[in-house]
Amino acid sequence: MPWEEIYAAIYRPMGRYLHAVREIDEVRLENLGGIERQKRLLVKNTKRFLRGEPAVNALLWGARGTGKSSLIKALLWEYAKEGLRVVEVEKESLGIIPELTDRLRELPYHFILFCDDLSFERGDSSYKPLKSLLEGSIERLPQNIIVYATSNRRHLLPEYKSDNEGAWVGEGEIHLGDAVEEKVSLSDRFALSLGFYQGTLKGYWELVQGYLGGESYPVELEQKAINFATQKGSRSGRTAKQFYDLYRSGLIE
Repeated sequence: MPWEEIYAAIYRPMGRYLHAVREIDEVRLENLGGIERQKRLLVKNTKRFLRGEPAVNALLWGARGTGKSSLIKALLWEYAKEGLRVVEVEKESLGIIPELTDRLRELPYHFILFCDDLSFERGDSSYKPLKSLLEGSIERLPQNIIVYATSNRRHLLPEYKSDNEGAWVGEGEIHLGDAVEEKVSLSDRFALSLGFYQGTLKGYWELVQGYLGGESYPVELEQKAINFATQKGSRSGRTAKQFYDLYRSGLIE
């Protein structure tokens, strides 16, 4: 993989190879509004990572379309020239992680292992390689690799009422059962956990304006944007971008 000219790659499980991404989805940090705290913390962590200073793995969780994946893409756009690279690994391919880290650890770049839209159902053990990578293996994560994952769930594994049957109280403290401990422990291995939430209509319109930049627009566009958000049932950054794309395409009447 010519990493000097390729900034991102996606692991293809069928062919067991890294696919070079030559057309990266362009997302700019300045266009991501309504997530200022999350953006500030992840940027700070990423800068420390690039400088070789202590940095931590991060879990970005919350409502759909609120900018979790976009923030990772924006980091790549911002810091690729400083040696940042992104390797995306789908949930079904987490078993390749140990082999993948062996390939990347000696390279002169800093890699984000990007695991997008993670969630696991009952009986699904595919998360275990990721769990070992974060903490638990005799070999620590290479200093040039960090894990950023996104999920709609705060806890990546499903929780059921029956899981709590093993909990007990002793000396005034609640002790979780084995099932709950197992499910909470995966999320807890991400030192940085950032929540993303649906914004207000005002914030949503500000996101649309951010995409519009300085270009002029008809006065009725704000109401059309609000109607679009109501129809979609979402005031997220994704909805704002979709409205802007439709407007630029002439499909908003």
